Amino acid sequence: MTDAATTNSSTPTDLRGGEEQALEQLAGAYGRMRTEIGKVIIGQEQTVEEILIAMFCQGHCLLVGVPGLAKTLLVSTIAEILELTYHRIQFTPDLMPSDITGTDILQEDPQTGRNSFQFLEGPIFANMLLADEINRTPPKTQAALLEAMQERHVTAGSHTYPLPHPFFVLATQNPIEQEGTYPLPEAQLDRFMFNIVVNYPSADEELLILKQTTGAETPQLAQALSGEQILELQSLVRQVPVAEHVFVYARNLVRATRPDETEAPAFIKEYASWGAGPRAGQYLILGGKARALLAGRFHVTTEDIRAIAHPVLRHRLLTNFHADTEGITVDDIIDMLVKEIRPPQETRAEQLLR
Repeated sequence: MTDAATTNSSTPTDLRGGEEQALEQLAGAYGRMRTEIGKVIIGQEQTVEEILIAMFCQGHCLLVGVPGLAKTLLVSTIAEILELTYHRIQFTPDLMPSDITGTDILQEDPQTGRNSFQFLEGPIFANMLLADEINRTPPKTQAALLEAMQERHVTAGSHTYPLPHPFFVLATQNPIEQEGTYPLPEAQLDRFMFNIVVNYPSADEELLILKQTTGAETPQLAQALSGEQILELQSLVRQVPVAEHVFVYARNLVRATRPDETEAPAFIKEYASWGAGPRAGQYLILGGKARALLAGRFHVTTEDIRAIAHPVLRHRLLTNFHADTEGITVDDIIDMLVKEIRPPQETRAEQLLR
C-alpha cells in the first residue's frame, strides 16, 4: 500500500493537468480510502460508496439503520483517514441550539479590565460532524443544525461565523424505536443529499466481523486525503460533462414522482401523496458525476442516475394511506419508477424499431 507521506505529496493540485491524470488521481484516492476503511468496516460496500459520492459532491447524508451496524464507527473511520477534524454530537431531548452552534460568553480582558462578549465555538465547527440519533432532539435544535448545513455558517447575535471547508454532516437515525423522538420534517430532510439505508451484513460478512473484532489486534489506519485535496476533487466533480439526454432523464425521473404531473405513472398517482422537488434532480446529476469519476469515466451515463435514484429520492417521496395499507414502501415505488421511466435514447430506439 502507498505510504501516507508519498500519498500526500503526489496527490495535491495536479488535477488540472488533463482528464486522464485527474481520473488517475481520483481513482487512486478512492482506492486508498476503500482499502483503509476495509481494515475496520467489514462489508457495507454500497454504503461506503454512497457516503464518498456525497462527500465529493459537498452533500450531507442521513444514515438509517438499527443499532449495532457500525454507523458511528464508519463515520469516525472516514474522518480519521481523511485528516479532517471530527466531532460527534449525541442528540438528546434536552439539547439546545447553542450546544451545537456555540454561544457568546462574557469575558474580562485582563489588561483593560473591561468585559466583552466572545464567541465560543460549538462542536459544529469541524470538517465532519456526526449527528447521532438526530431525531431524538426537538425541532428547534434540529433546525439550528440543518440551517448550518444549508448556509454553511453560524449566526450568533449580530455576527456570522463561517464553517470550515470541507464541511459534511452525517446524521444517524434508528428506524425501529420511535418513542420520544421528533421525526425530521420533509423540508429539513430535503437538506440531505442521500438517505442511506444501512442493512444487516451477509452471513459471510458477519462471520468475518466476529473473527476480526474479538481479538487483540487493532488495525492501523494510514492517511488517504487531506482537506485541501478533497476540495480539489470536489471542484473536479463539477467539471464532468453531462449529455443532454442524461439531463432529460434525470428531469423525467424527478417529475414522474409528483402525483399532480400529467406524466406521472398510474402507480404514483395511486400510492404517492407528494413527490420530489428540483433539488432531487440537482443531486441526481451531481451524484452521477461523482459516481462516473469513481468508475474511471469523465462522462455521466443514465446508469449512473439509476444507481443513485434510491438514496436521492427515498426521503423526498411520500407514500399515502393506500400504499401503507398494501405494504408498498418508498423503495418499492422507486423500483417501479426506475423500470417505468426509460432513458430518452432507449425510447427513441424502440420508436425506430417500430
